[in-house]
Amino acid sequence: MSLDPAELQAIRPYLLRFARLQLRDQALAEDAVSETLLAALEHPERFAGQSTLRTYLVGILKHKIIDTLRSGKREVRLALATDAEGQRQSDDDAFDALFTRNGHYQDPPSDWGNPERAFERREFFEILQLCVDRLPERTGRIFMMREWLELDTEEICQHLQISATNAWAMLYRARMRLRECLELHWFGQRGRPGKAG
Repeated sequence: MSLDPAELQAIRPYLLRFARLQLRDQALAEDAVSETLLAALEHPERFAGQSTLRTYLVGILKHKIIDTLRSGKREVRLALATDAEGQRQSDDDAFDALFTRNGHYQDPPSDWGNPERAFERREFFEILQLCVDRLPERTGRIFMMREWLELDTEEICQHLQISATNAWAMLYRARMRLRECLELHWFGQRGRPGKAG
């Protein structure tokens, strides 16, 4: 099976966006994406067509990013500069708004029906990607390192130079914001598949 270079080029911006988020360096992101596309072109027989080409390329890219992070080519850290303080405060305020003063949800989670069934729908993953893209940059990054790259907490903390407590708090906030976004745009009354919105 041969791969269409034009199709690979069309997927490149998506791959580059994710690589930049994880590596925080344009040159390293470009390298990882180029290596991904080159690997696909050098061994087209490995793409059996059992998934979409984009899914196949993302799988290759995932390993390239992990290799880059583990090789120590670049020290990756969260922005802790003073100008980031305003963003962190804004993130905290948005998160706190989800709860009442006594710690209960402002709006309890709605019934998500059968989430496993939603995973079978391509549209669900498009909405999930939009929700992840809406996360604050550093929150989205740590979430993707944990859930998509499957790095353990110790390795994430080492790369980002944060404590385990900070990492778990950020992951919790990411999950809460994703829950809120998915409820609004997918599982909620307006976004539920099959319902008018």
